[in-house]
Amino acid sequence: MYNQSRAVIEHIYPQINGGSLPIKAVVEELIPVSADIVADGHDVVAASLLFKHEKERKWSEVRMQHESNDHWSSHFQVTKQGIYTFKIQAWIDYALNWQHGIERKIDDGQRVTSELLEGIEYLQNIIPDANEGEKAYLEQLVSFFEDEDNYDKAIEEAISDRLHNIFTKYPEKHLLNESPESPVYVDRLKARFSTWYEFFPRSSSKEPGKHGTFKDCELLLPRVAKMGFDTLYFPPIHPIGEVNRKGKNNTTEAQTGDVGSCWGIGSKHGGHKDIHPDLGNEADFKSLVDAAKAQGIEVAMDFALQAAPDHPWVKEHPEWFKWRPDGTVQYAENPPKKYQDILPIYYESKDWKNLWQEMLDTALYWVEEFGIMVFRVDNPHTKPFYFWGWLIGEVKKKHPDVLFLSEAFTKPKVMHQLAKQGFTQSYTYFTWRNNKQELIEYVEELTQTDQQWFFRPNFWPNTPDINPWALQGGNEAVHLQKYFLAATLSSNTGIYGPVFEQMHSAALPGKEEYLDSEKFQIRHWDWEQENKLSTLISKINQIRKEQPALQQTNNIRFLSIENDQLLAYYKYDQTRKNEILAVVNLDPYYAQNGWVQLPLDDLGIHEGQSIRVHDLITGSSYHWDKEWNFVELHPALPFHLFKIEK
Repeated sequence: MYNQSRAVIEHIYPQINGGSLPIKAVVEELIPVSADIVADGHDVVAASLLFKHEKERKWSEVRMQHESNDHWSSHFQVTKQGIYTFKIQAWIDYALNWQHGIERKIDDGQRVTSELLEGIEYLQNIIPDANEGEKAYLEQLVSFFEDEDNYDKAIEEAISDRLHNIFTKYPEKHLLNESPESPVYVDRLKARFSTWYEFFPRSSSKEPGKHGTFKDCELLLPRVAKMGFDTLYFPPIHPIGEVNRKGKNNTTEAQTGDVGSCWGIGSKHGGHKDIHPDLGNEADFKSLVDAAKAQGIEVAMDFALQAAPDHPWVKEHPEWFKWRPDGTVQYAENPPKKYQDILPIYYESKDWKNLWQEMLDTALYWVEEFGIMVFRVDNPHTKPFYFWGWLIGEVKKKHPDVLFLSEAFTKPKVMHQLAKQGFTQSYTYFTWRNNKQELIEYVEELTQTDQQWFFRPNFWPNTPDINPWALQGGNEAVHLQKYFLAATLSSNTGIYGPVFEQMHSAALPGKEEYLDSEKFQIRHWDWEQENKLSTLISKINQIRKEQPALQQTNNIRFLSIENDQLLAYYKYDQTRKNEILAVVNLDPYYAQNGWVQLPLDDLGIHEGQSIRVHDLITGSSYHWDKEWNFVELHPALPFHLFKIEK
């Protein structure tokens, strides 16, 4: 579509899929917006950034600033949850163009009587909108511009900052060009900053061999709170199928007393809206959720949309499954893994609308009946993308506080698409990133590319599904390194415990799977055990709560340090009032040292200016007044976490 506008707006940033999908933010964040804006000729171009919340009728406006090479930028702050929209306007500003032109002629020594008369039109256009003080000033200028006896005063005011500011305040947007609108989805702060702890409720009993209950879990809440976790995630708590039930260590023949995989959901005791009877009842679960909230902990539920062969859905809604000619349903597979105890849902069913509605009703049931506001979603990449876009959108329409964590360790673009469809957070490849170069490359990919606007990483060193090679037989230093990296590189982090902090890393031979995995059996743990690792996890989590720079992921810069076993990085909050410097020894066996280069420009200091770096872990402080500074770290305590004080 052609129009008379002379200003062209392109390369708007940030946008997802050309503005068809929202970028992500949390309340109080600043959204930087930029674009390339060009026009023909040499006239003065002006531009504004307009934005509003979905419940507001009127647009707010801030002027954009020209940076260089026709690149313009500005920013706005989101202050409420929900959807914001922004757009860019650009125009030839004839009033500013007049002022710029007359200034050049005055500087050249030309007499500008005629130009002053031309300027009266721009003054008169503004007068109706100006306040009383501005109106009086503009009317006085009109008389100056008309009267040659006031020529000197007229040219002084014609090029004044005061008049420039009034022209800027009341622009005449002649032949305006306007960009399409771009959306921003704004979540609560927990979307960006959360600290997760996962354990199996059925392993919560203090009595060996006894099935844990929600009441047992409630007794463990002080431990979770003491360690500084704000999200307690449970694997599925629903009835477990008895048909094709798995035995210990994923054997296909269950023995008497085997409890099966809690992801094989559904039995004669019910399905996705029911609770495993050995865990307790609805009142017990509600009591646990409420008790957790009282200690600053939200309970996160597993949302696993699959069914055991004896799930009630199989009889009540056989059309929701794909039946083979022999009258069976192919069980779920993710080669080489086989899930004989699980039937996949058939999303291409002719009854798909009722199927989708049941999935939505299931999520809303736990939100509305029990106050669950966080879901970890199992294998979302095996369900249609647009299904998730619809379900998440429908849930958040009614309950905007609800958050969804995507458990999809799969192809990057599949993980990205799930995030674009609305998943609040995502598991990542961090679990397998160990050396300096791959850590830097991966974090910069997450934080310095477009991914920063839609893909919120959640760094987990381990999960019940993944016993990574690095942790198998790993010493204390390895576990310390991995948690420190997860908790300081990413603002969303979590661990599967007490496996992690008690360093139970025995594996099935040749696999990244735990030996005697809790996925298939009850384990007994010493819940009273405290050690150096649990103490330092608690310390790190407390620091995360106190330091805003660690409550975001994207503001990070890796620093030069000439040792491949040392990783250093600088983090800061959006105001740069809180600044952190982290240094990690990646060698679990030997001390390493090197010289770390301070980011002087980012810090706003110069060589010779002293700063104080205070180690938040040990309490030690150092004064640095040089660009390069010596550090040495031993595996016994393989990191510094410095707060920078200028």
